[in-house]
Amino acid sequence: MPDIDPLTTVWSDDEVAVMHAMRDWAVTFDELQRHLSSWIGLPGSDANALGQIVWADQAGEPLSPAQLARRIGMTSGATSVLLDRLEGAGHVTRHRESADRRRVTLRPTESARAESGRFLAFSGAEIAATVRDTDPEETRVVLAFLRRMTDAAASANGRLQAR
Repeated sequence: MPDIDPLTTVWSDDEVAVMHAMRDWAVTFDELQRHLSSWIGLPGSDANALGQIVWADQAGEPLSPAQLARRIGMTSGATSVLLDRLEGAGHVTRHRESADRRRVTLRPTESARAESGRFLAFSGAEIAATVRDTDPEETRVVLAFLRRMTDAAASANGRLQAR
């Protein structure tokens, strides 16, 4: 852990602006999540979980229930109840795809994929255009910075979890 006290460090105007911009992105992204919830007709926690399941599936890295629980900040029991609701509503299926039949993976149904796609097509145009219009070198710099920030936040989360 670096020896820096975020409360007593003197920050430059640009460093403060970066932190504010990241906060603004997080708040705005959270609002998009709430719109997804309304769009799909699910409670916020269910829509968040479904989004995580869809994104992981699209990345070719389907989640287990335990991984989902960590991502959405719920206990395994609460996540199991949530998954029962999503499965009952026809949004998610549980699969045993591994040689280890105890390992369960979560997959969105075709209808959930399609509805998520419709939402993204409607809501994501400005974000997609911004990403496409960004200079490739700027994209690489931003990506490297965001990866470091994600690693730093994950480290802090691990330290807090161990506390």
